[in-house]
Amino acid sequence: MDLQEAATGERRPETLGEEIFGRILDLIYSAELAPGMVVNESVLATRFGVSRGPVREAIRRLQGIQLVSREPFLRARVVSLSSEAILELFQMREALEGYACRLAAQRMSEAEIDALIADLEAAHSGRQPEGVRFDFHERVVRASGNSRIIDSLCGDLYHLLRIYRRISGAVPERKELAFTEHWQILRAIKMRDGALAESLMRSHVERAGRHVLAQVPETPSLAAADAEKRAS
Repeated sequence: MDLQEAATGERRPETLGEEIFGRILDLIYSAELAPGMVVNESVLATRFGVSRGPVREAIRRLQGIQLVSREPFLRARVVSLSSEAILELFQMREALEGYACRLAAQRMSEAEIDALIADLEAAHSGRQPEGVRFDFHERVVRASGNSRIIDSLCGDLYHLLRIYRRISGAVPERKELAFTEHWQILRAIKMRDGALAESLMRSHVERAGRHVLAQVPETPSLAAADAEKRAS
């Protein structure tokens, strides 16, 4: 809160808008607003104790980063990808994250590797400081130093990737396996074996993609969307 806000006791609209955007994003990440679910402007405004304006603006921003879709005359929904689109998304991840991992093995300092190991252990054991979000994949991608890969995977697309990665890790068995796979990737990076690191990351992402495809139902049919349109 800046001095003006402290003096008036009021939050600036852009500050409130950022807060609402972040809170809706958290609902999507946690799957409380799961893929395909309606994003109800009125319900969210009541829940957050705000007017509908900041919620409406947040939903527009979510549309801008392709996390929410809205067809003419239909309600806004959390984006729900078809099986084919999910497959394409993970194929892209496999190629780009695999190569990012190879580059990270060449470019990360020993201190950066040790810090990533410590953070991975803390995240797995639940010893992370409150409010700190650890993302193994984002850390590896950024460590690649390749701005094109970083922009592709850590820009707007990051949010969509995170939703489907979370679905993959929601099952306890897969979560434990993912931790083991992350450790194997880190060992390869620490050994400076770029080829092995890339191979392990590609296999890790490919397995995660198969798991997501097994967990995610097909997107709602056009007939269902048409029925909603007629009912509205």
